[in-house]
Amino acid sequence: MLTFMYSRFAKPLLFRLDAERAHHFTIRGAAVLGRVPLVTGVAASALRPDPALTQTLWGRAYRSPLGLAAGLDKNAEAVPVFTALGFGFVEVGTVTPRPQPGNPLPRLYRLPPDDALINRMGFNNGGTGRMARHLTGQRHAPVWVNIGKNKDTPNDAAAQDYLDAVRSLYRHAEGFVINVSSPNTPGLRSLQAADELTRLVGTVLDEVWTLRPSLPVLVKLSPDMDEQDFAASVQAMQAVGVSGVVVSNTTLDRTGLTHPNRDEAGGLSGRPLTRRSTALVAAAYRLTGGTLPIVGVGGIFSAQDAYDKIRAGASLVELYTALVYGGPGLPARINADLAALLRRDGFTHVSEAVGVDAR
Repeated sequence: MLTFMYSRFAKPLLFRLDAERAHHFTIRGAAVLGRVPLVTGVAASALRPDPALTQTLWGRAYRSPLGLAAGLDKNAEAVPVFTALGFGFVEVGTVTPRPQPGNPLPRLYRLPPDDALINRMGFNNGGTGRMARHLTGQRHAPVWVNIGKNKDTPNDAAAQDYLDAVRSLYRHAEGFVINVSSPNTPGLRSLQAADELTRLVGTVLDEVWTLRPSLPVLVKLSPDMDEQDFAASVQAMQAVGVSGVVVSNTTLDRTGLTHPNRDEAGGLSGRPLTRRSTALVAAAYRLTGGTLPIVGVGGIFSAQDAYDKIRAGASLVELYTALVYGGPGLPARINADLAALLRRDGFTHVSEAVGVDAR
């Protein structure tokens, strides 16, 4: 019903609006709906995933391996609604210590024939203080916080921004994701180099372990690194002791796109990233011997897409762009179809399928 209503009524109206105006309209509407606890509570109970999808990671139960990627709910305004849609977890942000407006408008573009989006948002957000206030409300699944540095913070002082974000939000988060891979903050991706990344992440880990030792800390990597640099970064993260890696962020590659918006600057997300991100998940799984949890992100539009990443080595997966095109009924549909795929292949539990194609 949700899928039908979205495709027949909501999507045509939203797609008449500029992409960012539609985004803000959706977030505001979800935020208002989230203030009615009975509505989200009923939805969360009705859309509870199949028990075969439940797994425990970092001491916490995840009812589904499917999560919402960062970028949609930048300020954690609509957590009650998004955590009630059947997602096993939700990642909010990217948030920076101080509020910032992001890059000039327009900065978000749809590419419908390519099932893709291009954004150059530039970490627009209301800062950690605003997010902390939002995260005191109801939630129906774990919430991770994606943290970044302010645009005007030089790279040699970046660690302080990440520490400030952790100190502001560690009481409210079920996990942190360190974002050093957005293409829309000048110089940010240079922090992915193995040595730089080790110093930065090591500093953040020390702080988190002091404040709340059980809190997982993951690092989000770019799909645009060459094979050698990607391997060095993954292995450095395993050595420094991160809880997992998120593979991957948006890409600057434009291969195969057909829509005129392909010429817009920014990070590309959606279906064009499907194969690349799945291949990187498998590479990370092999590099770490399957000992480091991987979150697979990029081009998940169906249960088969999610299943491919799980079989490649992802313990968890995330989507964002597909929700724009498929609507709020998509998570429940993917959960149901994913459970069916597991049963078809003789698996009784999703964890049994993790990495079977990468070994």
